[in-house]
Amino acid sequence: MDSALRQTIERVRDSAATQRPLRIRGGGTKDFHGGAALPGEVLDTRALAGVVDYEPSELVVTVRAGTPLAELEALLASRGQCLPFEPPHFGHGATVGGMVAAGLSGPARASAGAVRDFVLGVEIVNGRAECLRFGGQVMKNVAGYDVSRLMVGAWGTLGLVTEVSLKVLPIPPAEATLRFELPQAEALRRLQAWGGQPLPLNASRWEAATPGGGGVLHLRLRGATAAVESACRALGGERLPQAAAQAEWAACREQVLPWFAARPAGCALWRLSVPPAAPALALPAGAGTPLVEWHGGLRWLQAPAAWGPALRDAARAVGGDATVFIANNPMDPATPGQNHWQDAAPGAVAGPGADAGPEAVRERIHARLRATFDPVGIFNPGRLAGLAG
Repeated sequence: MDSALRQTIERVRDSAATQRPLRIRGGGTKDFHGGAALPGEVLDTRALAGVVDYEPSELVVTVRAGTPLAELEALLASRGQCLPFEPPHFGHGATVGGMVAAGLSGPARASAGAVRDFVLGVEIVNGRAECLRFGGQVMKNVAGYDVSRLMVGAWGTLGLVTEVSLKVLPIPPAEATLRFELPQAEALRRLQAWGGQPLPLNASRWEAATPGGGGVLHLRLRGATAAVESACRALGGERLPQAAAQAEWAACREQVLPWFAARPAGCALWRLSVPPAAPALALPAGAGTPLVEWHGGLRWLQAPAAWGPALRDAARAVGGDATVFIANNPMDPATPGQNHWQDAAPGAVAGPGADAGPEAVRERIHARLRATFDPVGIFNPGRLAGLAG
């Protein structure tokens, strides 16, 4: 055990003994997602950095939690590999531990899988200052596998992740982005039809182009060169230049597309998770047009936080749910052009379910898990288990 880990364990032990809460923090790029002012003494994880083991031929990497996410992605790219779920950074300094704790996935999530699908094992420090390992470095090692997944999206409320083993995949040899001018209903219908065909679908994004209901669907294909080229011929549409398309997908992942930046004052950013086959939602009068991702399964909406009951009713009517992703307006009139993840005012933001919370059953399960992993309740008070994935 190295000195950084020993010091971390001692810090947790001391906090548990004195019942002083700790705010686990890596790069801090997702602080906006944590609700009102986050209490507790900051426990910085960035000293727990470095790649422990990487076997490109085995498609497995083990890395410490404070390692910069950009550093890990660069290492994988140098060997022709990647994290297929495209985790968002939301700013400079994002860490691997923050990626696991938040459990947020990017545009490819519906096709490639979520963060939790690629976590093979974790090392954590629990609320008793015990260093524990769950899972392993191979898919066959299932001991503690479900516990490893519990840490994904728990926002550090169940323990401090110190190390994680991840499954990685080769970068697909071919990629293409097609553009179609379609209204939302037709875009959703086509996505469902294409999903039932042997096509190399990877990501999709639909957003309104005109107030009258017109819109644009972007469809990203990834896979073998022959499969991608064949799909392009079969689907039609306008094929976009590769560099421009990649820049747009990166902007979508980081929520810096014009659609996100144009959020009106007084509107929250809502995250509606619904079955991909759900039709266009019956939204309250005056609600804007959503930005649709994940082949219809994720619908972003800009609306006042007070509209929560109506938005949840609309989502639950089709078997989904609605949560506030961020409550403050991303554009401060005094400082135009700032991004919401860079300049959110303290106390002005809200995390997943901050205004309504998870369902009662989920709350009870989480409370029991937290009593087991963190009986004193020192880790990240005020954070709720993430609903993303």
